[in-house]
Amino acid sequence: QVQLVESGGGLVQAGDSLRLSCAASGRTFSRYAMGWFRQAPGKEREFVSAITWSATNTYYADSVKGRCTISRDNAKNTVYLQMNSLKPEDTAVYYCAATERGYYSGRYSSSDEYRYWGQGTQVTVSS
Repeated sequence: QVQLVESGGGLVQAGDSLRLSCAASGRTFSRYAMGWFRQAPGKEREFVSAITWSATNTYYADSVKGRCTISRDNAKNTVYLQMNSLKPEDTAVYYCAATERGYYSGRYSSSDEYRYWGQGTQVTVSS
């Protein structure tokens, strides 16, 4: 198993940047595909970005493509989400998720693909 702890959220103005971090426990972080999802009030959880275990492949939702960059540091057991040019519609709780290499089927944008979830970090973007 792996435990995930997000950080880096906060209250910012439109156009600002934030970098979210997700620290994972355990010694096999490099075997996990990682994802970021978000959930706004009254809306369903939606995919934001994902990265494979070796960072060979990265994926983005159309709504954040060009504004966000996902990366990982396997030596630090941490995945990051750099978000630039933030918009009010980016306001949501952001969740980090993980799934083992053997469990991953390639459906990176589906929450069902991920076995482990963090508690979330709030991002609020004011206009």
